[in-house]
Amino acid sequence: MTAVDQLRELFHHIAAFLVWPVLLGLLGLLAAILISVGAFLREAWDRRAGRRSGLERAQQALDEIAAKQAGEGLDLRLEEILQNTERERWRALGRLRLAVRVGPSLGLMGTLIPMADALQGLADGNLPALASNMVTAFAATVIGLTISVTAYLIAAARESWVRADSQALAFHAERVLRAAKGKE
Repeated sequence: MTAVDQLRELFHHIAAFLVWPVLLGLLGLLAAILISVGAFLREAWDRRAGRRSGLERAQQALDEIAAKQAGEGLDLRLEEILQNTERERWRALGRLRLAVRVGPSLGLMGTLIPMADALQGLADGNLPALASNMVTAFAATVIGLTISVTAYLIAAARESWVRADSQALAFHAERVLRAAKGKE
């Protein structure tokens, strides 16, 4: 056996080892996306009914700070709350954007790894092994792309919500600051 053959054999063993983590990663990511879909639908329902709980909590926090702290430094404290709230919302979107990128990558890995075994089954004349590995390969592709498309659509909608909530919160902070200055 030549060095190249040994290297090929090593690569085959590494790929065979990776198939389970990749497929389990796809399943875990699929479960996370299904949870995200549920949370998204709940938030969409609430927004349609005029309830924006995240925005309302942040506005309440601004009101509480203004009631406790008047005068010097209030504007900085309000700005801190605005930035922290916005950072939290964008961080949640970052996780969805990660799924947009990781889903297809795992799907591709989940496609290519079983394809090697499928080709080996074809070479050996083992049609059941060929068929089984091809089914796994195509299923991994479909799942990876489904994860990506779903995460992208949710992220796009949530991004517009974050922008709208940030704008509404900034206007609310400005009203709170003007009201506090009017009391001085």
